[in-house]
Amino acid sequence: MSFEWWRRSMAYKTGFMKKEDVVEYEKDLKDKQVQDECKQCYEYRDWAINYSPIVIFMLQQIKKSGGDVSAKDIVCDVCDEWKGGGYHPELGVLLCQNRIIDKWHLEDTLAHELVHAYDDSKFKVDWLNLKHHACSEIRASSLSGECRIMNQFKRAAIKNFGRGHQECVKRRAVLSVMANPGCKDKEQAEKVVDEVWESCFNDTRPFDQIYK
Repeated sequence: MSFEWWRRSMAYKTGFMKKEDVVEYEKDLKDKQVQDECKQCYEYRDWAINYSPIVIFMLQQIKKSGGDVSAKDIVCDVCDEWKGGGYHPELGVLLCQNRIIDKWHLEDTLAHELVHAYDDSKFKVDWLNLKHHACSEIRASSLSGECRIMNQFKRAAIKNFGRGHQECVKRRAVLSVMANPGCKDKEQAEKVVDEVWESCFNDTRPFDQIYK
């Protein structure tokens, strides 16, 4: 931190900054926070690509299935929506730098999006088909590790201990399908998720079992 930034920060926090300088400082502060978030996000991304077993495995499996996802296809940016990331078949993987809590959260988020990329390369998903979308969301939430038991404890989201994983997967899949432009409402999303649930939840490819 430069002396000038430190001086401005102290003046702002202690109320000694001139009124005409406050707006400019707050804009600069926001820009700095965005830059710091961006830098941190890319550091976490690079760590995951190089050291996370599940991310490394998924990148390998995507390549084996005919796809190609590398660091250049995984970008960090600010998101308005309350989500950790997203996948687009033509644009790649988005990591929401302003929603990422730590590198473990990014690992789960990236693994989730890479399951979508795997499904896209192996099964040629039609993302406007609600059943296709629901199936990939079920698999992504189940296989990425984001619904592992410890994450559920952190969120205090477990109602039924024995079925906590399944409840988490279903809840997250419904929310994602609701965001599909072809979905009318929550009731339709729940119906579609229920229709494909058994086959998609039990499909653990490319893993031998659910990653916990």
